[in-house]
Amino acid sequence: MTQSENDPAWPDHKPTALLVLADGTVLEGFGLGAEGHAVGEVCFNTAMTGYEEILTDPSYAGQLITFTFPHIGNVGTNEEDIETVNMAATPGARGVILRTAITDPSNYRATRHLDQWLKARGIIGLSGIDTRALTALIRTKGMPNAVIAHAKNGEFDLHGLKEEAREWPGLEGMDLVPMVTSGQRFTWDETPWEWNKGFSRQDNPAFNVVAIDYGIKRNILRLLAGVGCKVTVVPATTSADDILAMKPDGVFLSNGPGDPAATGKYAVPVIKEVIKSGTPTFGICLGHQMLGLAVGAKTKKMHQGHHGANHPVKDETTGKVEITSMNHGFAVDERTLPKGATQTHVSLFDGSNCGIQLDGKPVFSVQYHPEASPGPRDSHYLFQRFADLMRERKRA
Repeated sequence: MTQSENDPAWPDHKPTALLVLADGTVLEGFGLGAEGHAVGEVCFNTAMTGYEEILTDPSYAGQLITFTFPHIGNVGTNEEDIETVNMAATPGARGVILRTAITDPSNYRATRHLDQWLKARGIIGLSGIDTRALTALIRTKGMPNAVIAHAKNGEFDLHGLKEEAREWPGLEGMDLVPMVTSGQRFTWDETPWEWNKGFSRQDNPAFNVVAIDYGIKRNILRLLAGVGCKVTVVPATTSADDILAMKPDGVFLSNGPGDPAATGKYAVPVIKEVIKSGTPTFGICLGHQMLGLAVGAKTKKMHQGHHGANHPVKDETTGKVEITSMNHGFAVDERTLPKGATQTHVSLFDGSNCGIQLDGKPVFSVQYHPEASPGPRDSHYLFQRFADLMRERKRA
């Protein structure tokens, strides 16, 4: 068969998606997922698996995710792997940037193609760009602000997109927790997923835990239930009096998006009162950062952040090295930790702080995500550590 004039051998593929950086750089690709445009901070994630969990992690609110692994979508999506608890909230990431087009799913658990799933959740996607080059740019210059845009007809207001990317203020100083926190309190008893069994229920809890929802993930709640907790999830602005009135055996400070210093304006006073009460307290990610702020430390914006499922962290209390999942663009400045707050974990990538505990108090936190699923399970012991602290306090 010969090529006709209407069917050229080398067709001109018109770009249907753009990534417009704040410095005016324009990367052209092919659109997927929802149409439209969204502004955010571009980060890269090195995980080879777990794209559905990553895209529904509320901690990614305000961000556009570049996956360094080229093949994303090959196992499809399903309803069991979603991490968002508050389904009415912003779905997590604002956009996704891929190297190659999404292939048809090849997994027995898949119920929907990733492209259809992105459309349903309103997430804009782009494929066909050199994600290795974009990752190298982020490593050199830091995480840029950008606009991702998708239009099937390939028509864009380039001037407007550049202006929007340039004028977006960025995540520093931004409180994004109101976008993702639950609107009212609720209880949780679902336990972790088991192979070919699915989820079960915690019907004989030993502990009453209040979890403050700054953007909490489902698998955190499941692992809390798995170590014997009945969990009451409360909105981020719940007062210390209301929390302590529930007579919790422990208080959990959840992960979440945005600048911890901004969220800390209303969260830190509550955390201080919880610590003062002597209640065992455990924080993860944003919860860790705000615990640091509550004891007098400072937080800082990171150059490229930590995003992936392969980050080595050393537990300085045991000497153990664990492979962890991470997602943060801010960190506790270890140089500002006051006396009485001991660094317990440190990143072996860059030496940044990854954990603290308060001397003589049942209070600790980590910067990474010990609940990672799928991903490394090296850090699941932290949930048992929390349960042990609550057990000791109940005995006392």
